[in-house]
Amino acid sequence: MSDLSTTPVTQTSNNSSSVLFPSGPGLRKERGAIAAQACDTCRSRKQRCDEQRPKCGTCQKFKLECNYREPQPTKKDKTLVEILDRIKNLEGKIDSLSQRGLLSPSTSVGPPLQTSAIPPAAPLAPAPDLGPSIPASAFQFPTTSSTASGEEGHYQYVSSVYQVLKWPAIQRHLASIQPKLHRVDLSALERDGPASMMAPYRSLNQEALPTDTSASVARGPGLSIHNAVPGQVPMPTLDLSWDTVQRLSKAYFDSINLFFPILSRESFMSETLPAVFNHGFSESMSATIAYLVFALGEAALAGADGIPVHIYNGHASGVRGGTKERPPGLDYFNEARRRMGFHLSECSLENVQMFALASAYYGTCFHYMGLWRMTTSASLACQALVTSNPNSLSSPQADLIRRAFWHCSIMETALNLELCVPLTGLERMGSVVGLPDFSGPFCEEDYISNQESHFQEHFASQIVLRRLLVDFHGTLSQNTGGTSSLAPASTPFTPSTTSPGLSQVTIQQLALQLEQWRGMLPAYLRWQEDSPGAFPNSTTDLYNTSLYTPATTPITPPMPTATTSQPAAPSATAPLMFTTDLDAIPPRYSYALDVQVALLRSRYYYTKYLIHRPFLYKALHYPDAMVHEDAVGVAECLKSMLKWPVAMSPTCRHKRLVPCLFFFTQNFFGILVLLHLTTTVPILRRIRSTLCGERFELDAGETVGLYLDWLRDLKAIDPGAAWHWEVVKAIYELDE
Repeated sequence: MSDLSTTPVTQTSNNSSSVLFPSGPGLRKERGAIAAQACDTCRSRKQRCDEQRPKCGTCQKFKLECNYREPQPTKKDKTLVEILDRIKNLEGKIDSLSQRGLLSPSTSVGPPLQTSAIPPAAPLAPAPDLGPSIPASAFQFPTTSSTASGEEGHYQYVSSVYQVLKWPAIQRHLASIQPKLHRVDLSALERDGPASMMAPYRSLNQEALPTDTSASVARGPGLSIHNAVPGQVPMPTLDLSWDTVQRLSKAYFDSINLFFPILSRESFMSETLPAVFNHGFSESMSATIAYLVFALGEAALAGADGIPVHIYNGHASGVRGGTKERPPGLDYFNEARRRMGFHLSECSLENVQMFALASAYYGTCFHYMGLWRMTTSASLACQALVTSNPNSLSSPQADLIRRAFWHCSIMETALNLELCVPLTGLERMGSVVGLPDFSGPFCEEDYISNQESHFQEHFASQIVLRRLLVDFHGTLSQNTGGTSSLAPASTPFTPSTTSPGLSQVTIQQLALQLEQWRGMLPAYLRWQEDSPGAFPNSTTDLYNTSLYTPATTPITPPMPTATTSQPAAPSATAPLMFTTDLDAIPPRYSYALDVQVALLRSRYYYTKYLIHRPFLYKALHYPDAMVHEDAVGVAECLKSMLKWPVAMSPTCRHKRLVPCLFFFTQNFFGILVLLHLTTTVPILRRIRSTLCGERFELDAGETVGLYLDWLRDLKAIDPGAAWHWEVVKAIYELDE
């Protein structure tokens, strides 16, 4: 690198993009959503505008205010616009539930409901016919029962796994295995509350990531990393050649940035990267973000193709690259950490991105306390940015701010629901910030990656699913007492003077809203409900407007009964995108498509699982009060536990790439406990054999195998998974 004049980075900023992304017969020249336009001044003067930002040449020359109008969406942009329009319509239907009296007007104790500025929705379709009317007495739980103690006469909806473990029936089950657990104290669940689930990670946090690096980088403004200071003793340096930084950056943008697209590839590759490379990796914010990108890029490469951290029974671990103590990308991350302190109090988009990227890196290392702290910092920084500078939402960075906002909001929701981590208040700003539309500069590789993986539509769909999840959580919490623990509250489906009580109609309305979300997905994201591992319909024209109509098949399938036949199982020879066969050679998908698809589908089944879980509580504690519709609700809950694609191959083969991994680890543990109860509790065993369908036994067996393998694989590197493994090992009577 002694002759930098021969590298692409010495080109002018106008030409750097074309050098980084050369054109040729193999690449499409169409750039997607790029809308060339003149500023208002040049438009009024009817002269050519050079479109420089923030001021064009004419406005700079005459010292005029330069303002650019928001670009109008092109035909290809309308793909995402139509999805966002449907999101708003669906949100309107949810809000109409409260107007119809199905939801409680009281304040939610879950994540606060954020009402967006949306047009009035059409009246909600009537609830599905439940058959003959059910007497109200069927929902009145007896004050005493052969299976319920005095404290079980109360019910409150809960979301996190640790709260489910406090159900009286599960407590009794866990107490029976406590003698087998020599390293786990299950009484901590009751004594410490949610902190009991964080305890393993607190111990890991005390063994923080090492700060020493195996290499050093010469630092200072204007100093190239390969130029030695006169008199300085030569030291080993990080490999930061131009080829290396491009390779690591491409790895980041082809994977991590597709899950939460908070950085602009166009801006980073054509402006940030050449600037920090040519002028030295100083203590600037740009250099800090660059090092975080390099760290995540190395984690992505190692997580997909690195050496497994261990081998079990001939099976390579799905955790690849580095070790528990020194994860991949650590040297780059330490260089970023050295600089982060200089930018802690800035109110800028870069400050939000810095914390969000650091949070993502802690996630790849299974340091979830760090992930939590950095996520909270990113959320607070985002609030500070929008509050201190509302005009930023109309600036050229507005769309990136919206993307960062919703990424932080999705992460906060996961932490709040599963670990009861307090919210920062970010969720209250949703209607002010608005939805992203990916209207910023678009480079050729962004266009190609979106054509291949539809990451924009995936992100938009995740946003509305998060909104639905928060609304459902608030509704179920309101209708069952609304306290944060299993304290005295109204029983399921039993109205009281302080709580309207759950009803089957309420739960079915929530389930219908969720099915409408799935039905409104574009065809290339949609999948068959009973086949979570199937390929989406990716052969249809991307811009065909018929894609954005609800599915022609019934959104809510008929409820199964003991006599109705189940849908035909997928053909054994039909190709699957995800497989339960962990011995098979995993397929490779470009742009981490399998992770994107697995996240969307798994979060859908998680939401469905939460909606129907109150029925499971009733079956465990009040079997004498169960009616047929309750049993059907239990069956829906059990089926929604099965074969989440995140746990299937190939996604489980590169676990470092899965965002919020702890979220799935905890839920797999909770599901394993509940599935075991379905083999020992008589009423659950009967529902399992009569209402869950012919394939349930096979699918349930495969699910148990997948989730056990997930925990076994992670126990050596994730302390939370090690805790979970000790419990399920005793429940399932496993040797190891």
